[in-house]
Amino acid sequence: MSVHEKRAHFRALHERGCFVLPNPWDVGSARLLQHLGFSALASTSSGFAWTTGRPDYAVGLSDVLGHLTTLCAAVDIPVNADFESGFASEPERLAENVRLAVATGVAGLSVEDRVVGEVARLYDASASVERIRAARGAIDRSGEDVVLVARTEGLLIDPSAIGPAIDKLVAFAEAGADCLYAPGVKAKADIAAMVRAVAPKPLNVLVMGADLSVGDLAELGVRRISVGGALARVAWSAMLSAAEQMKAGSFGGLAGGQSGGKLNDIFGGFVRSQ
Repeated sequence: MSVHEKRAHFRALHERGCFVLPNPWDVGSARLLQHLGFSALASTSSGFAWTTGRPDYAVGLSDVLGHLTTLCAAVDIPVNADFESGFASEPERLAENVRLAVATGVAGLSVEDRVVGEVARLYDASASVERIRAARGAIDRSGEDVVLVARTEGLLIDPSAIGPAIDKLVAFAEAGADCLYAPGVKAKADIAAMVRAVAPKPLNVLVMGADLSVGDLAELGVRRISVGGALARVAWSAMLSAAEQMKAGSFGGLAGGQSGGKLNDIFGGFVRSQ
């Protein structure tokens, strides 16, 4: 797909039904997920940061822009950018950074309400809305059909703050966000309330456990489902476990590895198609 086609396809995915948006952390994981048949992908700030040996929120704008450019070029399906808090507090600088993100080829991008450099604090409602308006304006001026996802991280700080989270999502929708997202919502009743509050705009839900299935979330009206850094954590867990066993003198942890032949077949298909 061309960049234009990816963006049109991504927009269409948000119009009806429910789709899973898994989060790769590098080219290999992105291509593997495309091979499995997923219709779109989303980057993960934590997953990418760990590949660089840094914690989440410790990667700079230039690194993220390079990562997004590489991901988008590596696959033939749309990529949604985890753009953290836009790497700027001031709306004008945020708008410029969004312009740069659009130029990487992403089909969507999310902007959080965490204070830049202070992950335990959120921008207040007024500042948060102003920032979403700035991001909306930057996308509109670009002339590109990029989906703007507005996120509030409040439930990751206070899981009981459902009301304030919904209020922010509604304000973000009115400010021009195309899709709304409050990571940390878990209860069916709360998810359903969010869906109703932002309708007809779509809601993204972050899976945080195995309690709800894709079918459950679809029945609640959720339009898209992501997993954040969960797939990356699974991969790191397998590697850490095998390495710890090696350190203790056993190579038993290597037995669960995927065959090199299968991986070569999967990735060889991408090389042959280039």
